[in-house]
Amino acid sequence: MKALRNFLDKQKPQFEKGGKLEKLHSMFDSFETLLFVPDKVTFAGSHIRDAIDMKRTMITVFVSLIPALLFGMWNVGYQHFLSLGQSPDFWTMFFYGFFKLLPIIIVTYGVGLGLEIVFAQIRNHEVNEGFFVSGLLIPMIVPADIPLWQVAIAVAFAVVFGKEVFGGTGMNIVNPALVARAFLFFAYPGNISGDKVWISDKADAFSGATPLGNALVGNFDNMPSVYDMFMGFIPGSVGETSTLMILIGAMILLITGIANWRVMVSVFVGGSVMGLLFNLWGANDYMNLPFYYHLIMGGFAFGAVFMATDPVTAAQTSKGMYYYGFLVGMIAVLIRVFNPAYPEGMMLAILLMNVFAPLIDHYVVESNIKKRLKRLKAVSN
Repeated sequence: MKALRNFLDKQKPQFEKGGKLEKLHSMFDSFETLLFVPDKVTFAGSHIRDAIDMKRTMITVFVSLIPALLFGMWNVGYQHFLSLGQSPDFWTMFFYGFFKLLPIIIVTYGVGLGLEIVFAQIRNHEVNEGFFVSGLLIPMIVPADIPLWQVAIAVAFAVVFGKEVFGGTGMNIVNPALVARAFLFFAYPGNISGDKVWISDKADAFSGATPLGNALVGNFDNMPSVYDMFMGFIPGSVGETSTLMILIGAMILLITGIANWRVMVSVFVGGSVMGLLFNLWGANDYMNLPFYYHLIMGGFAFGAVFMATDPVTAAQTSKGMYYYGFLVGMIAVLIRVFNPAYPEGMMLAILLMNVFAPLIDHYVVESNIKKRLKRLKAVSN
């Protein structure tokens, strides 16, 4: 590492102001800070000193995604060979999924980071680490055989209109990864909805619908078992199939204090309450589906752990987090059951509540102010 540090120090003057490669300063800076801890310190003013920073936060989230990512790669291969009636060894299935997902990851980071560097250079800012996580989230919430050119367009749309137009990392009001998926869903619905996209290169005679796809058409007899859905032995987006792997990631986020448990727990509670209400109503077969199925189908668990907990787009107040998470869970199940055009309700539920999160915080703060004023008047009297 010392040799690499010395090499970067020699090249650095060329990328600084007045150097030959001054216009590529943001790109060099992002690469340097990825490899080494920044040496910048503050000299004036009051500051909160803490061991955590944006880089450590993003790396922790990145690590928490690894279990679901690795399992998802294996599951892509497993579903593919299952459709062909073959049972190869573990590594054959894993590397099949790995090489299916690798181009998507490369395109996502290439387009996303490229645009981030362009905007940072124009604004004379540093490249923030925000896309370090978004660049992994996007490949994990799309089908394994999504066309790469569609991924590139969706990533560009998400970076420009989902984040940069608001001022960049920390200023966006909606989750950029979900903006990319929403763009794909509405712009190219044929490649991200239906059953044919969830198994990569499947056999023509094999019909492997996702659990949500089966529920959508009322095919409840072919629903996977609770065990299969919890473990992840089902068709679906790369990172969303295994609730077990997602919960392992949740534990990493909670133990390290990166994610807030209030949002995470509230989403599951909201989804459970809505599912139980439908069970009591029981107007159709979908409503009679056990409430806990909703928690392990589709992207519910993944959204609750990795999307709804985004500290930038979620509610900021402690009480507001409960309301925010609860509504995300309720609305997700509500959309699934009542609107068959959007079988995966989690995406729209989170995006909707991203928009309303500031309003929730506003009313929570106003309520606290009124309570304190009442206490003040009571003490004065």
